[in-house]
Amino acid sequence: MNDRTLVIECASEACSVALFGDKHLLAHDHRLLGRGHAEQLVPMIGGLPDKGRSQRILVSLGPGSFTGVRIGIATARALGIAWNAKVLGYPTLALVAAVAQADHRGEPVSVAMRAGHGEVFLQDFDSSGLPATDVLSLPPELAARSAQHRLLVGNIAQQVREMRNAGAALLVHPDARCALSLPEQLLTTNLAPTYGRGPDAKLPVA
Repeated sequence: MNDRTLVIECASEACSVALFGDKHLLAHDHRLLGRGHAEQLVPMIGGLPDKGRSQRILVSLGPGSFTGVRIGIATARALGIAWNAKVLGYPTLALVAAVAQADHRGEPVSVAMRAGHGEVFLQDFDSSGLPATDVLSLPPELAARSAQHRLLVGNIAQQVREMRNAGAALLVHPDARCALSLPEQLLTTNLAPTYGRGPDAKLPVA
């Protein structure tokens, strides 16, 4: 079990896990669930070699599904304690960019992922996979005008591209298999969820 890393990704309708040994992929599982991450995630990890036991765990921090993000972080924390493993978080949209750039190296991308209330999580990434802008939660029409790059990627990229009637789009889901391609500076020990938008409930004005 030398230098093993477990990756947990369940911030969107896609749920995936991957196990690496010495930076080589040993096993993975990737499913489009929509819902049911809480029931599926632990059995998916249990199906990996040695039940996924690792010295390091990477987990998605969002933005994405409120429930999915929290399930992933809680699972990573629990396994980290049980295995005495180091737990690091990474931004979900950066992983989407990494998945796309695995096949389009050197091309900057704009990530467009489905957000709540009909909005789009939008963030631009440079050719090295680093974020060039902050995450925004925007109405689709505004997201289409705001995306900076020719190539749109994500689970709602095609719809956004059609609204701007320019560039190209790829349907891309976050996939744990590409997590080791993330720039190291994006990994953090701060496991606070990233929701990408403010709370829906507002405090009454005094």
